[in-house]
Amino acid sequence: MLSQFFIRGLYRPARPRTLRGRSAVLFLVLAVSLLRGLGASAQAPGAPASQPIPSTASLAECISFALRNQPVVRQSQLDEQIGERNIRIGLSGWLPQVNATGIYTRNIQLPTAVFPNLTDPTGPQQVIRIGLNNTSTLGIAASQLLFSNDVLRAARSVRPTRLVYQQTTIANKIDVVTNVSKAFYDILLTERQLAILDEAIQRQQLQVKDSKAKLDVGVVDKTDYLRASVSLRNAYAQRRTTATVLPGKYSALKQLMGLAPEKPLTLQYDTLQMVREAQLDTAERLVPERRIELQQLQTQKRLQSITIDYYRYGFLPTLSGFYNYNRVYQNNQFSDLYKTAYPNQQAGAQFALPLFTGLRRLQNLKIARLQDERLDLDLFDTRNQITTEYDQALGVYKGALSQLNALQDNLVDAKEVYRVINLQYREGIKTFLELTIAEADLRTAQLNYYNALFNVLSSKLDVQRALGNITFNQ
Repeated sequence: MLSQFFIRGLYRPARPRTLRGRSAVLFLVLAVSLLRGLGASAQAPGAPASQPIPSTASLAECISFALRNQPVVRQSQLDEQIGERNIRIGLSGWLPQVNATGIYTRNIQLPTAVFPNLTDPTGPQQVIRIGLNNTSTLGIAASQLLFSNDVLRAARSVRPTRLVYQQTTIANKIDVVTNVSKAFYDILLTERQLAILDEAIQRQQLQVKDSKAKLDVGVVDKTDYLRASVSLRNAYAQRRTTATVLPGKYSALKQLMGLAPEKPLTLQYDTLQMVREAQLDTAERLVPERRIELQQLQTQKRLQSITIDYYRYGFLPTLSGFYNYNRVYQNNQFSDLYKTAYPNQQAGAQFALPLFTGLRRLQNLKIARLQDERLDLDLFDTRNQITTEYDQALGVYKGALSQLNALQDNLVDAKEVYRVINLQYREGIKTFLELTIAEADLRTAQLNYYNALFNVLSSKLDVQRALGNITFNQ
């Protein structure tokens, strides 16, 4: 509407106008354009605000928070918006291009021109100065592209280019889900280890107390008390060592989630539910096309095919239409310069055909085809890598699951052995050394079991990722 208003103003018949009136019109055009630009920038979406996280967060809540707040994911989403703007820039060549120009010239010395002597053809030629002291031209130029190989390439690349940015975001989200889950499991493993060591410390404190009481009454010798004290100190040392790494693991999880370091984070989990979730359908068939890495390469292949066509059809002409309108003002007196206008206008079409470019187009075409062959090799190698990754991850998972089942039986047996020997020790049937060994076996069985459980959960994630089954809601 604004450009139509300006064009209608230029089409009006030439009549005296003051410089102040024309300046007001130009100022209005610039002001409206500036306000539009500021409005567009004010409406531009920014980074989403950080969402709160519950006081006790489950794995699903940690993943959901990370998908909203993790910097890499948010950067990918901003890259999508940037890519969308770049796509629109590429397509803007199909729209009319309108430019307004204004020129003022002060002829300090008027140019000269040589004319034949019309009154006396045999006489000397006449040298005449032409023009006036002050000259100004206000004009508008419009062009419309009809065909261009460059803009055609931009139009064909819209969908695959948009898909490139979307797939990058998906790949980053898959990384976030996998890494957050593994960090979550790592913290739970450490906390379970601390709980097991706390139980062991309580048992050994009772053993120290019992052995000290028996030593005082002379029932046992000093070695039982010393063994109990050594075992207790070892348990304390092991717990301190385990506890020191826990803050660092929480910091790592917060970083992966995009949570500020000073924010509190407490994890919520159900061990029995995690045991149930350890199961996986190992008979599921691998489909490499599910993997985002392969999808990204296929999208690059589509873009490369468009690039090949771009160089292949590089000999096609560029067609465009144009229209120019100018109002020329001339006067020896500057104050009277804009009183009278001398308009002129042109319309036409432009045709440009590349006849010879030094074989540059052919060399670019050969390079594009070689790059396409290279992408074929990347696809072949990626398929092999996916198959290898799946086979290795599945083997690790099956081994970890088998070990978990065995260690679960060991844990049940170790608990029963400790219970029986503890009763027998109190009845005076078993020695304190046998009780200490049974307690150590129980603690080892508990630690090994939970290590195996979280190894199964971690290896299950690797299998799901190899299958391309990592999902998320955002």
